[in-house]
Amino acid sequence: MTKLFNLNKSMSFIFINNIISRNVTEFFQQILQVPFTKILPSFLGLNLILPLIGILLVSFSAGIPNILKNKTLNNFKIQHKVALWFTGILFLSSLILLLALNKKIAGFQATFLFSFWNINVLFGVDFISMSLIVLTNLFIYLCVLSLRSSDIYGKYTLYEILILLLFIQWGLLCAFSVLDLLGFFIFFEATLVPIFLIILRGGSRERKARASFLIALYTLLGSIFMLFNIIYILNKFGSTNYIYLLSLKFSATDQKILWLTFFLAFAAKIPVFPFHIWLPEAHVEAPTIGSVILAALLLKLGIYGLIRFGLPLFPYGQEYFKHIIATLTICSFTYTNFAAIRQVDIKKVIAYSSVVHMNLIVLGILCISVESLDGAIYQMIAHGIVSGALFFCIGIIYERYATRFIWYYGGVAFILPLYSIFFLIFTLANISFPTSSNFIGEMLLFLGIFRDNFILGTIASLSMFWGAIYSVWTYNRVCFGNIKTFSTKALKFSDIDKQDFSILILLVFFLMLTGVYSSSILDYISVNTTLIINRSIYIIEETTKILN
Repeated sequence: MTKLFNLNKSMSFIFINNIISRNVTEFFQQILQVPFTKILPSFLGLNLILPLIGILLVSFSAGIPNILKNKTLNNFKIQHKVALWFTGILFLSSLILLLALNKKIAGFQATFLFSFWNINVLFGVDFISMSLIVLTNLFIYLCVLSLRSSDIYGKYTLYEILILLLFIQWGLLCAFSVLDLLGFFIFFEATLVPIFLIILRGGSRERKARASFLIALYTLLGSIFMLFNIIYILNKFGSTNYIYLLSLKFSATDQKILWLTFFLAFAAKIPVFPFHIWLPEAHVEAPTIGSVILAALLLKLGIYGLIRFGLPLFPYGQEYFKHIIATLTICSFTYTNFAAIRQVDIKKVIAYSSVVHMNLIVLGILCISVESLDGAIYQMIAHGIVSGALFFCIGIIYERYATRFIWYYGGVAFILPLYSIFFLIFTLANISFPTSSNFIGEMLLFLGIFRDNFILGTIASLSMFWGAIYSVWTYNRVCFGNIKTFSTKALKFSDIDKQDFSILILLVFFLMLTGVYSSSILDYISVNTTLIINRSIYIIEETTKILN
């Protein structure tokens, strides 16, 4: 009777929790949809322009002390406040835009056509792209918030770092909202320039040039194939408009060739074995904000490309190469799991962990089911929050110890207790601890993978086991044990300040929000994923009938 009572009690809690979360969401939707329905396109356009306006204002604010002839004014404080206000407004406006979308509509909303000379580019969003836009605005805001006047970023001034951050934000927002293959390619490549410069000149180690050129070469070499095929599509069909391309039926040969070449471009960005070599190197050499942007945002471009363009347009090609790509993903997370255990640089541990999670998402996309695709999108959001938070944590401890080698740490929990609590929360989330968003994402992924192929699911589930080993072992070596005596200053290190606390507590809030109120978020996502899966299955069946 006691067990039955506890079961009923837990089921009642889940039921009430779902009702509350749905009612709150519907309440905000009813408030926002009425006044915003007609102005959604303008609101989205304003969101895309604001980063460029922010760049101009930050540039202008650099000359305010000279204009006012007041040398006592602090240049950095003025520029920092301007960038902080702009990124904060963008984050809040993207949240409003997300809530204003109608979850009963499966297609794109807030669409508008940008016309310049003879160039027409369509923009629009659904819940998949809007969730990534919100994630982008959140982390750009946190990156700006994390900057200090005492920070040193190689040969860059903090003013230049702010400009690069706003440029990355503009490129990502446009990439996630553009409904045109050529437009996506342009914005996809545009994000490479600022991260290349941040690593090349903002890094602090000798191998930063090698790391920046590695990320450039891998991305550009993969993108060449995508560019050639976009030109092929333009010549054959006369347009690269995504909505128009959805109405076409590609031949089996076209689907196979186009999907494979698009996958090569996205595989370098995700990255999938053997295109993963650049990622650990880039993370180690990049400053903290560079690592955060790489892990939380830029890796998602490849996954987004597969979900938005690869699967809906060329599903037969994905089904054709499914087993080859699945083998590559298994090689990826098997190799990187063992590589992570052997690392002595704490940044490399998290970098290899990112490769594991990204390849698990790719494996879920290959299964072509609503559960696995829901899980892939949810895991994208979850991984963005957790990996970004972990790199913020590494940046905080690096400021004090001036090293990332795990051997030099030990007993950090005694010196920085509040920091150790946050680090523990994000470490547990990284291994998909219940109540975290990673738990929801991975459970949906494994549900879809096991239903598709039991053997693949069994092999993939081992990644959770190895992930728990290197994550907990790394935390144990860093935060527990004896305080290392290499530095007498260790006992004088201060715990996290208000600035760091604000960043980490905000990330904990979104981590728990997406972990506890998952049903409401999945209601949004499932509307779009169901449409993608139904279309993909239909095209695969029709193409197979034609071939037979």
